[in-house]
Amino acid sequence: MLQRLTIKNYAIIEHLEVDFSGNLNVITGETGAGKSILLGALSLILGERADPGVLFDKTGKCIIEGLFKVKRSQVAAFFQQHELDLEDQLIIRREISAAGKSRAFVNDTPVNISQLSELSSYLVDLHQQFDTLDLGNSDFQREVIDALVNKPVELQQYHHIFLQYVQVQRKYKQLFDNRDSANKELDYNRFLLDELSEANFSPNEIEDLESELQTLSHAEEIKNTLNRVYFQLKEDEQPVLQQIKQLHTSLQSLAAFHKDMPGVSARLLSSYLELQDIAGEVESINDQVQYDAQRIELVNERMTLGYRLFKKHAVQTTDDLLRIKEELTRKVDNVLNLDEQLATMEREQAQLHDTLLKAATIITAQRQEQAAPFEKNVNTLLAQVGMPNARLKADIAVGELNPFGQDTIEFLFDANKSNQFAPVGKVASGGELSRLMLCIKSLVAQSVALPTLIFDEIDTGISGEAARQVGVILKDLAKAHQIICITHQPQIAGKADAHYFVYKDAKADKVTTSVRLLSKEERVNKIAQMLSGEKPTAAALENAREMLAVSI
Repeated sequence: MLQRLTIKNYAIIEHLEVDFSGNLNVITGETGAGKSILLGALSLILGERADPGVLFDKTGKCIIEGLFKVKRSQVAAFFQQHELDLEDQLIIRREISAAGKSRAFVNDTPVNISQLSELSSYLVDLHQQFDTLDLGNSDFQREVIDALVNKPVELQQYHHIFLQYVQVQRKYKQLFDNRDSANKELDYNRFLLDELSEANFSPNEIEDLESELQTLSHAEEIKNTLNRVYFQLKEDEQPVLQQIKQLHTSLQSLAAFHKDMPGVSARLLSSYLELQDIAGEVESINDQVQYDAQRIELVNERMTLGYRLFKKHAVQTTDDLLRIKEELTRKVDNVLNLDEQLATMEREQAQLHDTLLKAATIITAQRQEQAAPFEKNVNTLLAQVGMPNARLKADIAVGELNPFGQDTIEFLFDANKSNQFAPVGKVASGGELSRLMLCIKSLVAQSVALPTLIFDEIDTGISGEAARQVGVILKDLAKAHQIICITHQPQIAGKADAHYFVYKDAKADKVTTSVRLLSKEERVNKIAQMLSGEKPTAAALENAREMLAVSI
């Protein structure tokens, strides 16, 4: 419930505060006095875009503040989601600077405009003249019927499953397309894989073969050199090893005559042992190296195959080829597994489709059950507001599954009992749409906890008894909801629990808009003026008193 609206430096409002009652609040005033400016200011704290051009004083900033009394359960999910402090009283503030910068706060915590707009949907339902266009909107029509069904949990569960269904469909299509594309490449990938598998290279094989080929190709040169080295080390007329051994013996004999001799002798012995080991290794290598023409031919063939595959796959190492082989294996296996994956997803789709169809059938039955009483109640209210010949029909056609069930809902309208029903948005006039919207919202409000309802000149195009009946509906609606209504009709103003008068006031060569709550006697006078003009007659004054007496 909106308890207080404070407006500073907005349009032609310098500063004003309005405290609203919890029931039917009516706002009246001359055309151009600024009634709709109040709603414009209110819309800013409901998330509308800000225009710096609306500042009353271009040197200051505009501040709009709304004080709401809320049920914690009503907004708890929003506050938890956005990590905001939840209190019994909710203060929403919007500030607009002369430079156009806009800031918004919820209980003094900064929020963005999208959050503000989301929060407002829990607080205020703002009905303006142009909102009647929603009546022709299929989503709005479906939401009306669903509000009367009042099974939000079932709809949420259905919607959640539908999103899963759509996601599985999307994945299935993507997988199906991938399979078609993969099948086109499968034969070629298989050929490449078979070629690499047949080659059967081991890690680093081609690089090792290059080294082996070098050895095989120079086997004779290697053996000659190794034989010479081994001969000089061990088998020459004066082998190197024998000479070093003799030198070691000579130095060792001098160990007693010089303190450095043992060290030098030990080093020479170490060299002898190292050369002896080298001689053994040279002999071993020499035994291993053999010229093998057959092996050379085999290595050349293997390397030629490797180099050809290097070039084909644009790589440079054996390990690169092995990685390509692994990738090709994965691709081929994936294609072979796609059919199985598609079959699994087909079964999942079928299960979800069956679940959705069962849930949608229940939802359809619930909607159809509400359609007839909805039509009857709307038509009764239409007669009450001066449209006795008008008829509304809620046409529910079962079709394909969609995010909200399987139904297409369309409101059809006949203004003259002609039985020629047509879509409401195409055949109803502005005044008819306005009254029809009031009738529909009054019914919906009985089924669900709508927020504060605000009606901006919903009485357009009506007067007399029809206007009185609109007032009756609003009065009845206000028993359980806060209603704020801008009106030109005295019949509606007479039903108010609180009557606010909007007027222009000239101060210091500036025209400003002000609002005041009327006393009972002031209400009599204002309603009489609405009935008969600026200077009300005695009959108009008496009529105004009767209106107020009846409403009380």
